[in-house]
Amino acid sequence: MTQTSHQPPGTPDVLAPATLGPITLRNRVVKAATYEGMSRDSLVTQDLIDFHVRYAQGGVGMTTVAYCAVAPEGRTDRHQMLWRPEALPGLRKLTDAVHAEGAAVSAQIGHAGPVANPKSNRLPALSPSRHFHKTTLSFAKEASRADLERIVRNHADAAAMAVEAGFDCVEIHLGHNYLASSFLSPRVNHRKDEYGGSLENRFRFPREIVRAVREAVGDRIAVIAKLNMDDGVPGGFWLDEAIPVARLLESDGCLDALELTVGSSLLNPMYLFRGDAPLHEFAQIMPEPMKTGIKLVGKKVLHSYPYEDAYLLDQARQIRSAVDMPLILLGGITGRPSMDLAMKEGFQFVAMGRALLREPDLINRIRADADTPSLCIHCNKCFVTIYGGTRCVLVESPGRRTAAGKTPITG
Repeated sequence: MTQTSHQPPGTPDVLAPATLGPITLRNRVVKAATYEGMSRDSLVTQDLIDFHVRYAQGGVGMTTVAYCAVAPEGRTDRHQMLWRPEALPGLRKLTDAVHAEGAAVSAQIGHAGPVANPKSNRLPALSPSRHFHKTTLSFAKEASRADLERIVRNHADAAAMAVEAGFDCVEIHLGHNYLASSFLSPRVNHRKDEYGGSLENRFRFPREIVRAVREAVGDRIAVIAKLNMDDGVPGGFWLDEAIPVARLLESDGCLDALELTVGSSLLNPMYLFRGDAPLHEFAQIMPEPMKTGIKLVGKKVLHSYPYEDAYLLDQARQIRSAVDMPLILLGGITGRPSMDLAMKEGFQFVAMGRALLREPDLINRIRADADTPSLCIHCNKCFVTIYGGTRCVLVESPGRRTAAGKTPITG
């Protein structure tokens, strides 16, 4: 028998329909972007479609296709999804399949910047300033003004293609020290021109991206952004600057919601993933000399942080108190209690990642029984599986096909 939560009067029901800009979701739960590692030759595969269909069947309001790069040099791996006309038939097949299950679907668009893999892409990585990448053991070059102008156009073009491919929403990646986020970070951005120095200057490039995306799509689909509250490194972007950035984004009126996140894929990748750091598993999949390096100094790179439900709430509250625009709470949302807490605290949506990797049907089960607990143990071993198809290692894979040589969907 369906159970209801005990929320104060006027508090939204997280499992009831809700509007997000020009679209209506069947509930307020978003499957967060978790890089799938299931594209091939930068195109959709059946594995990628099946991955998102599982969450649609499992009851989420919207699922997010992760890390769709807007430019070839902006991929973290050369197989990562890349916006171009050849990708549209496969993306349309994906959106049609998700819609058939009653869910909406969002495309996360962005440029990896200094997090990109230049060896895999066979193209130089870009950064606000020249930066050494410890994982790839190579330097990212300083992006020129021409690069920045091109990448802003790339974002607009990607958003327009997302509309053509049937997406309901695009999520602009302004987090994790990807390119836009790295411009915000004083730790990474040492420029002396109008894109560096003051917060206004460091925000210039992300702001240009957001404005260009909204202009490209109008009100045809929703536009949200994933914004860092804290890079998790000394000298990085932090809450005292995230608050005024959120206010500026609100004043521009280009976004329908902000999803709040933390961490740096470049400098502190585990800061977002509270719980265990999978050092042994990570070392096993890396080639030498990285394998030996992780075994020797991995604890200095992959830190462990204690887990608790709704672990980003304290920081997110400060953004909530500063702006009126809709906000999406991420981080340790695992069951009805944390979902209801988010609603009570004034957040309009919640985003779930690892809990849904563990149980794609968790939302349906919570709808049937509000006391349903999440089975995720926050071991973070899913973090390592992104290189071969993201999954929870504690459950049997449901027939993955993605492997070297498998055919992507092009038409």
